[in-house]
Amino acid sequence: MKPPVPHRRWALAAATALALVVGGLTIPVTRAAEAAPVGAGSYTTTPVGALPTGCGAMSSNPRQFATANAPAGAVPTNDWWSSLLFKRTDCAFSEPLHAHPTSYDTFTDGLGFSANSTPAISGTANGVGEYHYPYVQDIRVGVAGLAAPQVKVDGWTDWTVSPYWSDGARTLRATIGHGLPFAYFQASGGDAVIGTSGTADVWSTGGATIGFRVNGHDYVAYAPSGATWTVSGGRISSTLAGRGYFSVALLPPTASATERADLATTYGRYAHAHVTGTRVSYAYDPATNGLSTTYAFTTTAREGTATQTVVSLYPHQWKSLAGSTPITPTYPSARGRMKVLTGVNQFRTAMAFQGVLPELPAVGDGSGADLATLTSHLAAARSNPMDQRGNDTYWTGKGLGRAARLAEVADLVNDTATRDSALNAIRSTLTDWFTASSGKTQKLFYYDANWGTLIGYPASYGSDQELNDHHFHYGYFIAAAATLAKFDPSWAATSRYGGMVDLLIRDANNYRRDDTRFPYLRDFDIYAGHDWASGHGSFGSGNNQESSSEGMNFANALIQWGQVTGDTAVRDAGVFLYTTQAAAIQEYWFDASDQNFPAAFGHSTVGMVWGDGGAYATWFSGEPEMIQGINLLPVTGGHLYLGNNPAYVRTNYAELVRNNGGPPTVWQDILWQFQALGDGDAALANLRANPGYTPEEGESRAHTFHWIRNLAALGTVDTTVTANHPLSAVFSRNGARTYVASNPTANPITVTFSTGTRLTVAAGKTATTGAYTWSGGNASGGVPPSTNPPTTAPPTTAPPTTAPPTTPPPSSGSPTRYLLAGGGLGAAASAGTTTVAAANGNHDGTPTNPQVFTATGLNLAYSGAQTTFDLFLDAGTAVGNGVQVRVSYDLTGNGSWDRTETWRYFATDPVPGYEHYTQNAGLASATGTLGTLSNGTVRVEVWSAIGNNPTTLGVGNQSVLRLPYS
Repeated sequence: MKPPVPHRRWALAAATALALVVGGLTIPVTRAAEAAPVGAGSYTTTPVGALPTGCGAMSSNPRQFATANAPAGAVPTNDWWSSLLFKRTDCAFSEPLHAHPTSYDTFTDGLGFSANSTPAISGTANGVGEYHYPYVQDIRVGVAGLAAPQVKVDGWTDWTVSPYWSDGARTLRATIGHGLPFAYFQASGGDAVIGTSGTADVWSTGGATIGFRVNGHDYVAYAPSGATWTVSGGRISSTLAGRGYFSVALLPPTASATERADLATTYGRYAHAHVTGTRVSYAYDPATNGLSTTYAFTTTAREGTATQTVVSLYPHQWKSLAGSTPITPTYPSARGRMKVLTGVNQFRTAMAFQGVLPELPAVGDGSGADLATLTSHLAAARSNPMDQRGNDTYWTGKGLGRAARLAEVADLVNDTATRDSALNAIRSTLTDWFTASSGKTQKLFYYDANWGTLIGYPASYGSDQELNDHHFHYGYFIAAAATLAKFDPSWAATSRYGGMVDLLIRDANNYRRDDTRFPYLRDFDIYAGHDWASGHGSFGSGNNQESSSEGMNFANALIQWGQVTGDTAVRDAGVFLYTTQAAAIQEYWFDASDQNFPAAFGHSTVGMVWGDGGAYATWFSGEPEMIQGINLLPVTGGHLYLGNNPAYVRTNYAELVRNNGGPPTVWQDILWQFQALGDGDAALANLRANPGYTPEEGESRAHTFHWIRNLAALGTVDTTVTANHPLSAVFSRNGARTYVASNPTANPITVTFSTGTRLTVAAGKTATTGAYTWSGGNASGGVPPSTNPPTTAPPTTAPPTTAPPTTPPPSSGSPTRYLLAGGGLGAAASAGTTTVAAANGNHDGTPTNPQVFTATGLNLAYSGAQTTFDLFLDAGTAVGNGVQVRVSYDLTGNGSWDRTETWRYFATDPVPGYEHYTQNAGLASATGTLGTLSNGTVRVEVWSAIGNNPTTLGVGNQSVLRLPYS
């Protein structure tokens, strides 16, 4: 075993300097037992709690598992290959390394390959379940006679790693990485050997190249020119013509032998251009809110002149690919299909950053009874804004997050008492944690030079010994600091406590490559596009992460902190993390396009993503509310990405209700707030109907009411519009847009949206234009929406209104109509039922085998209101049924429908008994305009949009339609 390599930069600094200047920030380098001041704050270099450890006490310094060739500076953790270096469970080798499209494992005699394309699925569709593409070895690549006692790490770049074997007489160095179909090798001391699982089916042999199939997967090995391969049973070997390098490629599945041979030839052009470096770069353009990301590859030509390579792209990459065209064959993977680029040394993605907000604007609860409700909730939280459940880094963070939400909401409605109480709690808590005074052992941060990390004590959930979850915990601290910085900028100055905030940022996801105290983007897997939670990744399924939304809380915190402090480097890093991960979450946690999860998995979401799959599960609970809710919290203005696909929100929530056997009973506030991003009316109805719910530990009644109440007014996120300002968003309800922007600075700004709308925002304020101010209904029935503009800013374009005629025609009958047996719409009759046929397919938005009810000869004056209805439905014990209604108006009885309203379908529960389907479901679409009925006709169509079972519809005196007429 080689002796440990000292952490050179820190050893040198401690001996020769008193301070290190990085990015303009002076960070003292201290000796043992000294506190290191950072502005007015400080951290300690004296251990005060448990430290990171790998396999036994011998692993207190991870450098002993790296060679002298490994890069200087802090070692990476929380990566797909971290079990190679952390060695948490195996002192010698690693757990499986799921790089995609190939998985690898390390052994005493070399590197194993798995191209497993058959998922292992456990559990049931409605219960806890998971899918994995577990490591199933096809081949093992090594050197004849190699018997290394341990594998070390000889190098790493942004998404590659180089394991290294030596037994004193023989050596092997491999380079593997995300998206690389090739593994590259350098060998000495013996022949290159490829051992196969059983006898290989050799389909091509031609000197230096051999193609073969194992377990249905095609591989090609490329030796130097002049070398040959020898096959003997399950052993393929080559002397490499004494030149010591080769590569092995996994080919994508092909339909024909000809296509396979062509791919082997194409790949062969780049087989000896070994990838020796990978590097990401990104650029955020505030003028367009666009993010451009470049993934670059450095190659070394072992022979020939080729400098390009072959790469495969994950779905979140190829769906945003700019300027390149993939070839046809694709790789299966645990993340869905991976598309292939050949002959490239870089590729680029272009994504739109949709913007974030400090908090939703108070367009719906800024006046009247709803304001009274909100201020009552705020007053109740005033004396204990953090409501902290524990004193470790995670639960302190949760308390800080709660207080930050209260401060933001209270400020919007001018409740300065609650705002200042919350800010004072944030200030005192952060100041305490950011001060490492002599003798202090709690509520402070410690820098560990061996691991290059800042650990907060008391730690929790392995944030100390395993370096888990730093982005989760510290994201709350940073986000609260950003809120405080808006109101107390002097506290956030670098000379005071801003430097400590920056240290937390750099520990979890260091955005500066020149700062080697911390690894670059520790918690973020650059190529996979998302965070990993485990510091060591020592699981058979690789690394894992459940709470993607807490990872996004960190990214949003960087955007908010960078914007309020003017630090564009931090802001832009936040935009990169946020935008990339938002795309990854839609693909790998939600599978919103229904393309990536195995067809037999049976879920529309997972609670956890693993290196080799996903699980409808969490580490801490089997309850559906928590399995799905853990990827929704905390709910902040930085989590609007959860509503980028409103239809998927409804799908996700419907699965929750189905799996739970009914509406949520825990974490109701979190789940209703998520539901509001797809259906604000329904979420508000749920909230009003359940006033005694128990708040989630990091939530408050005030924030939950504010969020849901305002989304009921704003509608859903409109992703078709962007702005030239990062703190912005656009919402749409019934075709009317609300533009929102927030300005944390001391000077007014003007924000321009991609539609041309311009919004002036006063210093320290949030402004809106074009918003609805609907009261959103109440527990006893519901109040229809109006199109009044908000008082905070005049609308860019006045919302449309339809005035009644000066002299309305005489009314004929009541505007209240009951659905009658036989298909009429009239006065109430005896109670009865009719049957709505099963959908047996997806008919969302399209009437199919409907029950139709009609009224004709109507003469009624338009009141300017909206259609309302209450349909009695019962699907018995059927699961997955959804009934939909369309209301059509022929204003003059001429046979042409002047107004058609299709309402979102209502998902019935699997419990016998009538349920109420009302207009609170929300409009799915509407055409035309309402007006006076003059000999007019109204038609109601009721059908099953989804589900394989019929539904009973109450008629006679049960299901009612209230026309917007007087």
